[in-house]
Amino acid sequence: MVSSLKAKRLVIRESKIVHKSLTPHRLARFVTEEAVCLMFQINFEDIYTVECWRYVVYVHAKGVSKFVSYASFPPIVGVQLPTESDFIKWRKRWRKQHEGDYRKQAPKWWADFFIQEFWQANSESVLYSWRELIELINFAFHEDTLQQLRNSYQQEKSFDLVS
Repeated sequence: MVSSLKAKRLVIRESKIVHKSLTPHRLARFVTEEAVCLMFQINFEDIYTVECWRYVVYVHAKGVSKFVSYASFPPIVGVQLPTESDFIKWRKRWRKQHEGDYRKQAPKWWADFFIQEFWQANSESVLYSWRELIELINFAFHEDTLQQLRNSYQQEKSFDLVS
């Protein structure tokens, strides 16, 4: 991903995530609109609502009406770091998605999600937090993908130092 020369700015918008359960799921902290957009290849404006129920997430968007596992969402910075319990949930989910294939790795769009987050980081410390998160969950990616993420981080870090 090539960085543009536009200045990065914080975009504040109304959240379309609605928590419907009094007992939130442990992985609910990782549910984001950005992940929904990449997961379903839609624009933010196409999302009507993302409902977080006790055991499942319901995504209602233009052309999309789906229940999604909490384990489908990648971790984010700014909330409690993923735990061993979270790692187990993700691996179990990946095993279900790839039956017959012994990969226990994140879907390919997770890498796109993290590259997008590198690009959107508005400070070097936030960028570094994303890198630390990637290193924490490096088991989730094939070595080639992990290298791509590291390269993208270095590119964004170099770009931030120049601008």
